[in-house]
Amino acid sequence: MAKFAESTSVSVEKSRAEIERTLGRYGASGFMYGWNAGSAVVAFEMSQRRVMFNLAMPNRADAEFTRTPTGKSRSPAQAEAAWEQAQRQRWRALALVIKAKLEAVESGITEFEDEFLAHIVLPNGETAGRWMRPQIARAYDSGDMPALLPSPPGR
Repeated sequence: MAKFAESTSVSVEKSRAEIERTLGRYGASGFMYGWNAGSAVVAFEMSQRRVMFNLAMPNRADAEFTRTPTGKSRSPAQAEAAWEQAQRQRWRALALVIKAKLEAVESGITEFEDEFLAHIVLPNGETAGRWMRPQIARAYDSGDMPALLPSPPGR
């Protein structure tokens, strides 16, 4: 199956700007982004919550960029172009995800916290998703699962 926007020509900068505009239209009260060699971060404030998406960037040295699908070596220029294409694809996908989540909330399909829960930043700077993943794994490993339904009042 093909990846969403795998052949997009929309630049990373345009996708980032689109995310910022979209957040503004839906009422964000703050926005920031940053990057390093291995990832990009998009964060915003909305509904009295801080939300952060960590977007893993592709590794230039990965075989998917240095070799063609048939296994032939790519030239340095071809490898660079393939790597840049992968970055553009990921930013387009992130723009789609954020827009879809915001529209689901705006349309009343879901609540803000439910839609963005894994990406809400906790007071210690960690996202709820990163904090919860080990706890979920422990629950499944131990077999100690929470009840599907809460206890009736008074019990």
